[in-house]
Amino acid sequence: MPSLVVIGAQWGDEGKGKLVDYLTSKAELVVRFQGGSNAGHTLVVDGVKTKLSLVPSGILRKDTTCLIAAGVVLNPQTFMKEVHDLQQVGIDCSPARLIIDRDAQLVLQTHIAIDVAREEAKGKDKIGTTGRGIGPCYEDRAARTGVRLADLHDLPALKTRLAKDVEQKNLYLKHVLSSQSQVSFQELWATIEEAAKTLLSYMGNGSVIVEQARTVGKRIVFEGAQGTLLDQMHGTLPFVTSSNTIAGAVTTGCGVGAKAIDHVLAVTKAYATRVGSGPFPTELHDATGDKIREAGAEFGTVTGRARRCGWFDAVAMKRAVRLNGADSLAITKLDVLTGMGKLKIAIKYTLDGKEIDDVPALASEVDRVVPEYIELDGWDEDLTGATKWHHLPASARLYLTTIADILGCPVSIVSVSPERDSTIFSGTAQFVKNFVDKNDELTSVDDN
Repeated sequence: MPSLVVIGAQWGDEGKGKLVDYLTSKAELVVRFQGGSNAGHTLVVDGVKTKLSLVPSGILRKDTTCLIAAGVVLNPQTFMKEVHDLQQVGIDCSPARLIIDRDAQLVLQTHIAIDVAREEAKGKDKIGTTGRGIGPCYEDRAARTGVRLADLHDLPALKTRLAKDVEQKNLYLKHVLSSQSQVSFQELWATIEEAAKTLLSYMGNGSVIVEQARTVGKRIVFEGAQGTLLDQMHGTLPFVTSSNTIAGAVTTGCGVGAKAIDHVLAVTKAYATRVGSGPFPTELHDATGDKIREAGAEFGTVTGRARRCGWFDAVAMKRAVRLNGADSLAITKLDVLTGMGKLKIAIKYTLDGKEIDDVPALASEVDRVVPEYIELDGWDEDLTGATKWHHLPASARLYLTTIADILGCPVSIVSVSPERDSTIFSGTAQFVKNFVDKNDELTSVDDN
C-alpha cells in the first residue's frame, strides 16, 4: 500500500495544494491532517483558479475521497461556504466523498474574538496571526474544553456547557485583554444549531477510514498545511502556527501509526518567502526582492498580505529535511527566477562571529544570524513550456542539483507554472511517479 505525505518545508505557501492536486490522479484518499482555515491552497486547472482553506486539495479529482482528519480545527461557517462555492462550479462535495473526522474540533466565535483581541493587545509585538481563531481553538482542545464535531449529537448537553464557556471567555476578553468585544451566546448557539444540520451528515471515523484504505491497498496522500518552520514545537517561536506541521503530525492528526507513511515529499519554493512577522535570515530588502514578489505573485491566498521574499535558505531547509525525514523534494516556482541574474543560496550561518550548524532556538538569535552564500548563474529562458527535465536550461538544472547536493535529499519534482500539468519529474522520482497516471504525457524520467 503506497502512501505519500506532502508537507511544506519552509514558512508555508510553498505550493503544496498544487502538488497534492497533481499527485492525486491515482490516489483514492486524500487526508488533510492539521491546521485550519488559516491555510490557503490555490489550484490552477486549465486557467481556472480554485482556492481552498479547509477542503483537501484532492476534491478536484472526481474519483478521490477526501478526509478532514481529527488534527484539523474546523470553522463550520467557513467549511459550509467553501463547500457551497465548490458545488456552484460543479464539484461534488457530497458526504459520499468528503468526510470530517468525528474528533475534529470546531472553531467558534469565542476563539476568533480572543485571537483578534490578543493581537490588538500586543500592538507592535504582534506575531502575525490570521485572526481566524485557530490558536485559541487548539488551546481549548489541549484544555479538554473544546467542541468536537461528535458533540453536536447531544445539543442539550453541549448548550449547557457552552453557555458557561462563553460567559468565562467574555470575562477574559473584558478584564484580561481589555477588549470591548463580547460574544453573544444566542448568536453562537444559532450558529451551532445551523451547523449541526449540515456537518453531522459529513461525520465519519477518520482513523478507521484510513486503516481500511490501507488494508485494501488504496493510494493515500496526506496533505499538510502551513510549513515546517511554522511548526508549533520546532518552528521559529513565537512566530509560528498553533499546530504541528511536520510529517510526524500525520500519526496524531489521523489516528494512525508511523507505518502508515511510506514516503515524505517536502515541498519548497526555488527561493524563500514568509508572510507576517518573524525572523527571515535571507530576506531581500531591495529591488530583487520586489521583482521576485511581483513575478511570483507573492500575496497570501487567505489574507492577501504581501509575502516577504528572499534567497533560498539551505540551512533552514536542512532542518526541515531532518525534522520531516524527507525522502525527496518538490521545488515549485522555478520559473519565477527567470531573468533574475545571479542567484544565491545560503549555505551557512554565523552568529556573533561563530559558525552554527542549525537554525537557533531563539527568534532574537535568528534575527542576528548572518548568512553565507554561494552564487550561481541564472537563466533568461522561459521555463513555462518545459515538460521534461532536459528541457530546462543547464543553469536551472545545476541550480536544482546544487540544492539537492547541499541538502542530501534528491529533487523528484519541479514545478514551472501554477498550472496542474506544469510539473516535471526527475530520474529520482520513481516512488512519487506511482501517484501519477502513467499515461500522463508530461511525466519524464529523463535526468540528462
